[in-house]
Amino acid sequence: MVLEIVAISIKPGSEQGFTDTHAAVTEEAGPVEGMLSARLTQGVETPTNFVLLVEWADLAAHERYRETEEYGQWRAAVAPFAAGPASVQHTHVVA
Repeated sequence: MVLEIVAISIKPGSEQGFTDTHAAVTEEAGPVEGMLSARLTQGVETPTNFVLLVEWADLAAHERYRETEEYGQWRAAVAPFAAGPASVQHTHVVA
């Protein structure tokens, strides 16, 4: 299992639009092969900071998803809300 951690900074005042858009596009896409779970979290002290946590069966599953039309649609839909580029890292459990 690989955990993808995506840190996203959103333009002030567009937090609800971002979360609504993310939820709608994600629901419309339906299940994604190799995606075990996903959740979007929002900063308490800094509500414009979001972290998307996605569990993948393996890194290859995430790489395949990034080549799909669904990923392109998600990215295009949420891009207008972003205050800058997202930071992405992949981790795995070691203990």
